[in-house]
Amino acid sequence: MSPILITVSNRMNPLASIGAVMLGFSQSLGAFLLFALHTLTAGIRTPFYLRAFFKQLMEIGYYSLPVVGLTAIFTGAVLALQSFTGFSRSGIGAEDAIASIVILSITRELGPVLAGLMVAGRIGASMAAELGTMRVTEQIDALTTLSTNPYQYLIMPRLLAGIISLPLLVIIADIIGVYGGYLVGIHTLGFNAESYLRSTWDALEMMDVVSGLVKAAAFGCVIALMGCYHGFHSRGGAQGVGQATTHAVVSASILILCFNYIITTLFFGN
Repeated sequence: MSPILITVSNRMNPLASIGAVMLGFSQSLGAFLLFALHTLTAGIRTPFYLRAFFKQLMEIGYYSLPVVGLTAIFTGAVLALQSFTGFSRSGIGAEDAIASIVILSITRELGPVLAGLMVAGRIGASMAAELGTMRVTEQIDALTTLSTNPYQYLIMPRLLAGIISLPLLVIIADIIGVYGGYLVGIHTLGFNAESYLRSTWDALEMMDVVSGLVKAAAFGCVIALMGCYHGFHSRGGAQGVGQATTHAVVSASILILCFNYIITTLFFGN
């Protein structure tokens, strides 16, 4: 081979690598869209497995309360403390605005985002591991053999439970997070309790809560789809299940942050 052809071949290798990455991404995106389409199609068909749905509702919602509650209360407490420190250093003297900062930050951003990330780490990994184990042990194939649609029996209950559970968790996280800021403001910073509560109530608007609940529903959908998709398509035994679990958590976390920006822009971009 001539030196000119070797040089051209070496220069084409980066382009070939980029093309391979793009083809792989397109293939994965197409597989995910087909998976989501099959799931949505299964949702409008009968039967609906009510018992499986309530089981997932308990698993995603009720059993996630401790980690979401602890995250929320310490987030609200730290937010109030750091806001007070920032105002004190700047010399603005806006300590009365701390209640407004806490309520707006918790309801709009920190409540849904942190709850979504905590649930993604707990439930997304659990879904991927459970479905991945069922895939590598051929239990999903056995369901198909028994004329049971795996999308109806395994995926749809988890998806609906995630969409319903996350807004409920976020409502509780908002309350607990604001209470954490209240505790720090009253007992550590020495604010007047009545004045703090009045400032909190005056700063709160319905749109702040609604935007957080919309985010929570979107995050619940993302967590369930990512966990189920990676677990459903896992291959290669225990190592494949481990990779599916990792991919489910990472992809769900990244998509949560992306959707958070998109939904925030839609609600408050103007």
